[in-house]
Amino acid sequence: MTDDTLTDDTFLDRIADRLAALPAVRAVALGGSRARGTGTPDSDWDLGLYYRGAFDPDDLRALGWDGEVSDIGGWGGGVFNGGAWFTVDGRRVDVHYRDLDVVEHELTECGQGRFHWEPLMFHLAGIPSYLVVAELAHNKVLRGTLPRPGFPQALRETAPPMWRDRAAATLRYARAAYAGRGQATEVAGALATAALQTAHAVLAARGEWVTNEKSLLRQAGLRGIDAIVTGLRPEPGALEQALAEAERLLLANAA
Repeated sequence: MTDDTLTDDTFLDRIADRLAALPAVRAVALGGSRARGTGTPDSDWDLGLYYRGAFDPDDLRALGWDGEVSDIGGWGGGVFNGGAWFTVDGRRVDVHYRDLDVVEHELTECGQGRFHWEPLMFHLAGIPSYLVVAELAHNKVLRGTLPRPGFPQALRETAPPMWRDRAAATLRYARAAYAGRGQATEVAGALATAALQTAHAVLAARGEWVTNEKSLLRQAGLRGIDAIVTGLRPEPGALEQALAEAERLLLANAA
């Protein structure tokens, strides 16, 4: 149950204190829609847990909050290396592990225009390794200190072509493997993936950080892909036409 007498500010203050006191934790930051001021009363509380050295998830479990705690690497490894889902005082709290050594490495890398791609559950296009740097730019630091980087010029030059190439390859594969067989579901997936890849290219070219895919198409002006996807028919000719329309839409916006 929610404690109606507990204000959001007091709730957040208590949560931040408990997390910041865990061994190896150096900083705690609020992310997501609440950090941007666009959240609703039902929005989750997304908290980045920045640690140095060996962090033990058992220390987080020992807080006794109702929920699920992953091991390090439990969410696929890579830069997005695990976390927890809790319900605390009736509020949904998501905790994300952030290894400061990894974050600082990626900060240096993207400053030189270097990054890599990683798969991540629930992200159709996967994520760039600079996602953890983007979080620093958007999050509100609650405890400790963290850098707040701008978008590097070098990354504006290297990221867009990588994402555009991925989008083009995705559409080519859909045409070769799916369209001729009338496989509308697979074509729909390819269209969605290519649109999100193109959106990454658009926003990187603008120098805008991305932290997830939820509003990516809207930000990039690519919601026009919806009409193409919803109009798909399981016929080879129709699917070829849809792919051609998508290519025109995405190329026009990614240029």
